[in-house]
Amino acid sequence: MSQRLGLAAALLGDPPVLLCDEPVNGLDPEGILWIRTLLRSLAAEGRTIFVSSHLMSEMALTADHLIVVGQGRLIADASTAEIVARSSANYVRVRSPQSSRLGALLHESGAVVRAHEGALDVTGADCAAVGDLAARHGIAIHELSSQAASLEAAFMELTRDSTDFRAEVA
Repeated sequence: MSQRLGLAAALLGDPPVLLCDEPVNGLDPEGILWIRTLLRSLAAEGRTIFVSSHLMSEMALTADHLIVVGQGRLIADASTAEIVARSSANYVRVRSPQSSRLGALLHESGAVVRAHEGALDVTGADCAAVGDLAARHGIAIHELSSQAASLEAAFMELTRDSTDFRAEVA
């Protein structure tokens, strides 16, 4: 309730700019949805809404544009989609009964290929390039899908040189 009351008090003056620090902390799912919807509706009115948060999954659902600051420096100022698209954690997953042959062809074309759970995870080539290569060589494809990085993965990549302490993640 204190989150809602604080937000109500901040809105009394009808401000054109609103700064919220961790607005969903401690809220239940209904409260989180309410805050997210309210902030989006305020932005749709033309207001500028700044939200400081450590919850990247929530920011992925709420924010259209992100400003990432690390150690007092501006690291990124772009749309959420752009930040995720720039991540090296994006890849193409492909499954084929001829995965060894396809993997070798992809490697020859300059892509990085990693076998994982019966599939090939490919970076350095998009779905169209992988599909076209397979078609040129008569290789059947059973799955071909883009795998987008999470905002959290993109954020961790962006800020890896701006943190004092890091979690080692596989």
